[in-house]
Amino acid sequence: MKSTKTLAVLAISASLLGCASSSIQTVNVPLEATRQNAGQIGRVTLADWNGQTGLSFFITGAPSGVTLPLRLNSFIYKGSCEKRGPVAYAMNDLVNTKREPVRGWTLSRVAPVPLSTLLAGEYSIVLQTAATDGSFDIFCGDIRQEGAAK
Repeated sequence: MKSTKTLAVLAISASLLGCASSSIQTVNVPLEATRQNAGQIGRVTLADWNGQTGLSFFITGAPSGVTLPLRLNSFIYKGSCEKRGPVAYAMNDLVNTKREPVRGWTLSRVAPVPLSTLLAGEYSIVLQTAATDGSFDIFCGDIRQEGAAK
């Protein structure tokens, strides 16, 4: 099963189980646009998923001049957006996005790490344009415990 379909099933299951159980943990992370993508907004929801973390992104746009359909790379770095360390997880087996009728783009990824590990450390999430579009960072967000909900 493709990771986007798997993540969609996860999202539906999480919403259904959320009514019956509080064991599924989620975290909402606001994404800050970089200089190359000024004026755009984004958000990613992280969900605990069988020892991995599902990530569901929504962004309002990307820099002008990027190739369509929009192709974005996603990374989890050690450290914050301000003091970024090395890449901890690259989630780029699938880089396509889906255009939404609400004037934005969605994409889903899976990180091979439990959400609890990400919350216990200092990590940040970065979205970057594809290499063919210059590999520019366009969004960054810090993963923090206070965004967590059960």
